[in-house]
Amino acid sequence: MSENKKEVNEFKQRIRIKIKAFDHKIIDQSTKTIIETIERSDAKFFGPIPLPTEIRKYTVNRSTFVHKDARDQYEMRTHKRMIDIIDPTAKTIEDLTNLNLPAGVDVEIKM
Repeated sequence: MSENKKEVNEFKQRIRIKIKAFDHKIIDQSTKTIIETIERSDAKFFGPIPLPTEIRKYTVNRSTFVHKDARDQYEMRTHKRMIDIIDPTAKTIEDLTNLNLPAGVDVEIKM
């Protein structure tokens, strides 16, 4: 049992990066740039791990009053990725804060 506690203590210092975007091409491009900056700072990492795509569906009536059967359906897809950085250095954190990512990409960093 003491070996398991050792493993838990080894991974105590960790940064988790969650990336969200509506376009899958933009999210793949931004994860690639994040991974390249992590590799330049010689830190260990896991990922990118694809998380389930969140799909929001909306149904709207085409007509205002009489034609209830005529409807339009729209959906918004939110693509998500996750990257774990283990034992980050100060250079890694500094490089991640200075990253320029394309518009439409939401990056959430937890320590």
